[in-house]
Parts: sequence; C-alpha cells; structure tokens
Amino acid sequence: MKMWAIMRRDLLKLSRNPLTLLSTILMPIVYLVIMGNSFNGNLKHLSLAVVSQDHGEYGRRMVEKLQALEAGPKTLTLSYVSDLGTAIDDVRYGTYKAAVVIPPDFTKSVHEGRVAEIGVFTDNVDTVSSSTLEAVLEQAAATLGTDYVTAREPKLRQIVMRPAELFTTVDYDRSLIPGVIVMSLFMGSLMAGVFNWVMDRFLGVTEGYLVTPLSRWEIAGGILASGVTITSIAATIVLFIGLLITGGTIEGGFPALLTIMGIIIVGATGLLAMTFTVLGRAGHPRLVGTFAGFLNVILFFPSGAIYPIESFPKWLRTFARFNPEMHAVSALKSILFKGAVFGAVRDDLTFLLVFTAIMLVLASMSFKRTL
Repeated sequence: MKMWAIMRRDLLKLSRNPLTLLSTILMPIVYLVIMGNSFNGNLKHLSLAVVSQDHGEYGRRMVEKLQALEAGPKTLTLSYVSDLGTAIDDVRYGTYKAAVVIPPDFTKSVHEGRVAEIGVFTDNVDTVSSSTLEAVLEQAAATLGTDYVTAREPKLRQIVMRPAELFTTVDYDRSLIPGVIVMSLFMGSLMAGVFNWVMDRFLGVTEGYLVTPLSRWEIAGGILASGVTITSIAATIVLFIGLLITGGTIEGGFPALLTIMGIIIVGATGLLAMTFTVLGRAGHPRLVGTFAGFLNVILFFPSGAIYPIESFPKWLRTFARFNPEMHAVSALKSILFKGAVFGAVRDDLTFLLVFTAIMLVLASMSFKRTL
C-alpha cells in the first residue's frame, strides 16, 4: 500500500501534465512519418540527363531501357538534353544527379563486335545516389543485347531462379514501427521516469519523503511502477497509430498482441531502471536532458531499427549484442511482421529479462533516502 501511494501520487501528477504523455507519443509518430517517407526504401525519382547522339537500333534500345526504369520502378526522372557540355554543367550545378551520353557510333560498335561505351557523369558527392544510378545503368546496358520476350516457361538445360517470399511484404515505413515503439519507451523512461524524479528533487518535493516511514524500496518501486505504466500506455498507443498510418496489421492476431504487450512492459521496465541507474543522482534536470540525447543516439541507431546490424563494423556489432534496444526491436519485428511463436524471440526476451533484473537491482542500490 505504501508503494501504491507513491505510484498513485506520481500518476496523478503526470495526469495533470498531459504534455508529458503527448510528447512521448507524438515525437515517435512524427519520426515514423518523416523518416518513413524520407528514406522510403529504394531510391526513386533520381534526375538523369540523357544525351543521345546515336539514333541507331542500340541507341534507341538504351533510351527505351531508361524509359522503362522511369515508368516502372520510377528509379529515374529523365530529361533529354541535346548538348553534352550543357548536360555536364547541369550535373555540376546540381540540376541533375547524373548525365548519360550515348555516343554517335554506339550502334555501329555493337554491330561490329567492338567495345561499345556509354558515358556516365555522376554527382559523386552524393555517394548513395551515384552508386544506385551506376548500378541500374550498368544493369540496363548489360541487357541491351537481349531481345524482348513474353513471359514463358524456361527451356530444358536453362538455369533459372524463382524467388519466394516467406512473409508478407513489409514497406519501409511499416518496418520502422518497432523502432518508434522502442523510441517511445526510451522517451517515456525519461519524461515519466528519471526526469520527473530529478525535477522533484530539484524543486525540493522529495524532501517530504524523508519524514515518512517509507523505505527506499517502496519509494523506488512506486516511482518505477508509475513510469512503467505511463510508458507502456504511450508505446501501445504508438503501436496502433503506427499500424493505422502505414495500413499494417499484427501477424498472429490476439496472441501476438499479448506477446507484444509483454515485450513493451519488460522493455519499459528495463530502460526505466537503466536511466534511473545512470541519471537518478543528477542534481539538475538540465543534466538529464543533455545526457539523454547522447544516450538515445548510441542506443537507437545501433538497434537495427533503421539499418541491419549485420552490415555494421565488427566492434559495433559486438556493442549491438549488448544493446537492450536491439533485442527489443528484434523481438517486436519477429512478432509484429512474422507472427513468430515464442521460441523465435526466446533469446531476445531472455536478454531483456536478465537486463531488466540487473538494472532494477542497480537502480534500487543507487536510490538513496537522503538529500
């Protein structure tokens, strides 16, 4: 009952300041909308200047290949320029990402069996765009000698690859939902947890606890319980708003939803205890805000929420294995998008439970019933 009194007092205080809960929900959702539409998976609408000086068969084929990339996957946005110098200058000035030049003897070189070259001038300062452009242009050029054919069954002695997807296709913006849930957990652990506690200490409110028979365990338990409650509610709201925005569903139905709720509660408890361990003794709320930004960066970006951890350098992959946010993101992805059974997320949940237990012990030890 004593712990419940502390928890109730904290919840009532937070309910009178709805901006805390709103910021915990709103900021991850804004991140989902902006980030999901900024990256959007595959690059599209890359501006390309086409200088076609060859009107022969293969010159026309190359232009048709580029037009197919513009009309189909929308990788390119084509502009036709007659002067080579103008096209190169426009790339320098940032009008186009690249310029493709089909020389006047291109078709003749192909027919005569000589090396037929296509010039590509890229804005290589933008390495992501230039690499993508070079890859799609090389692919288009490599298939110039292939006749257009209708879909048909492969012939004997022909080697083909038939891709098959194991799960429902997940768009890039939808794939960010586990990441924004974890972001909501981290923000909630700050706003409804340690920041709230440090602000009370700064204002002298917690001095009232010193004249009560409450133990430090009861005070810490009540504050942690209120923070976990608010944070879990905010993360759940973020989950459903994210699904609504992206048009997604939860694979696995209601049992999967219960598992997701369990992951959210365990993750919220672990992150809340961690922030209390690290920042609970801060003397000024400004210190919490300063250090929280740094802590958010080093935990969120190596979590696999944006970029697969397999592509990280070895030292960063090692760090990610001990990052609680990585395990939370991994478990949420498996349940949310794959409808995975408990066994698929057992290792992630085990890590989160052990991490949470250790952080709770450290948080309670760092909590002093003194000024």
